[in-house]
Amino acid sequence: MYISIGQAALMVGVAIVTLRRWDKEGTFAPCYLTSGGHRRYSVARLEKELLGKKTSTAQRKTILYARVSSHDQKLDLERQKQRLIRHCADNQIGYELISDLGSGINYHKKGLVKLIHKIICGAVEGKAA
Repeated sequence: MYISIGQAALMVGVAIVTLRRWDKEGTFAPCYLTSGGHRRYSVARLEKELLGKKTSTAQRKTILYARVSSHDQKLDLERQKQRLIRHCADNQIGYELISDLGSGINYHKKGLVKLIHKIICGAVEGKAA
């Protein structure tokens, strides 16, 4: 099955321009061009490429993710982040913090896409809390 560049970008967790750049550089799963010049990616090849880029267990890290729905809740977001950071400090856990400000039904938030990409690549240690 083949998908568009937009669908492939979502699957991989990067921007469309990044896929175009990788295509020019030849650093990622190759695509084919339709007669109209549109890129199409094989789902099977993308999955194989993503599996090949899995992070070793020793390199995995804990990812903290905090999100609120609106700008009015910015203080709540800061409290969430501080609580997560405090938990990691108390338990001597190394971490990376990702946060978003926006609706929970928007799946294109930069932080969420980054988190999903890290999960797909196997770079995340632990489990959801």
